[in-house]
Amino acid sequence: MPKQTIVLPAIRIRQGNQFIFAFGIDGKRVHEFAAVSRVHRTDQTLAGYQRPEVLSHIRAIRRYLETDAAILPNAIVLAFDDRVEFRPLDAGASEAAYSTVGHLIIPVDTGLADDEKPAWLVDGQQRSAAIRDADVDEFPVAAVGFIAKDEAEQRSQFILVNNTKPLPKGLIHELLPATSAELPAAYARRRLPASVLNILNFGVGGGEGPFTGRISTPTMATGYIRDNSVLKMIENSLYEGALYQYRNPEDGTGDIPSILMHLNHFWGAVERVFPLEWRLPPTKSRLTHGAGIQSLGYVMDSLTEGVPAAELPGLGIEEILVDLREHCAWTDGTWNFGPDQVRRWNGIQNTPNDVRLLTSHLLRVVRTSGSLAAQR
Repeated sequence: MPKQTIVLPAIRIRQGNQFIFAFGIDGKRVHEFAAVSRVHRTDQTLAGYQRPEVLSHIRAIRRYLETDAAILPNAIVLAFDDRVEFRPLDAGASEAAYSTVGHLIIPVDTGLADDEKPAWLVDGQQRSAAIRDADVDEFPVAAVGFIAKDEAEQRSQFILVNNTKPLPKGLIHELLPATSAELPAAYARRRLPASVLNILNFGVGGGEGPFTGRISTPTMATGYIRDNSVLKMIENSLYEGALYQYRNPEDGTGDIPSILMHLNHFWGAVERVFPLEWRLPPTKSRLTHGAGIQSLGYVMDSLTEGVPAAELPGLGIEEILVDLREHCAWTDGTWNFGPDQVRRWNGIQNTPNDVRLLTSHLLRVVRTSGSLAAQR
């Protein structure tokens, strides 16, 4: 297969201990050496990190590029692997300099599959696709690149570069477990919950459980439980509830096998007590709705806080949930929250007030049931 190199004038810019490279390139040639890594899974392992192309947006950019006055002032961002090399014009140039002029040497092999190319598009996917498809001979663009150690660093940079843009939350949640760099506090807080969620959903290393295949994510299109609902439940418990005992507050890591055992025991009981309600989407069951998932998460915390996962079978959780059943209106009937507080089954919404209302109702029933059980 034909092999060659592209040699581009570039400026190496030092940022702390890292370098970025600024250069110009014909946008028509970017796809010769760079691929868009759309997020997907191979053998239950997350691969890639880009959002799917938005075709209508690409068509709009393409139409603009085919006009005489078209400009794209924003740089595309590329993550290179170590096959890409920077050669300074001055062989004795110091790496301590803020900027160094030289050439970027990029290998091109038209026989390589996308996942074997030496560069990935971190930002500018749609602009690049529009240039590729536009009816123009060439369209030079500004580009910024960096050499990443591995794909985990590429994912981290993708999140950081897009931090001020409205990235789909589900995409971020799938990417977080496979990142390695220091992230903004809001993302760092969710890295452990996101890791747990992905294992629950895909059953990696832990076998199947009540959530397997049921959480809707970019790579689990058949899921029907919102990923953000499950993520909130896990996060609340890790920071303030029953799962706190497994989290290391110093570095944010956690005992994931114990967390999974704890969650699978409780939610496995939920699935057995409410089998029909658990199999229905949120539009037909408030159990799989955001309000139901979060409220039962608080019930889990109330029943199991401070109890190690290995000791959960002795708590009789399933029996307590059976007593709860007659007080629930997950799929029909009404919720009786007290005087002047009767709601149709689907009148509960995923709002803070409704989550609190449903949580208070469930906890009140559970505590009463627990007291009666103790008397018996």
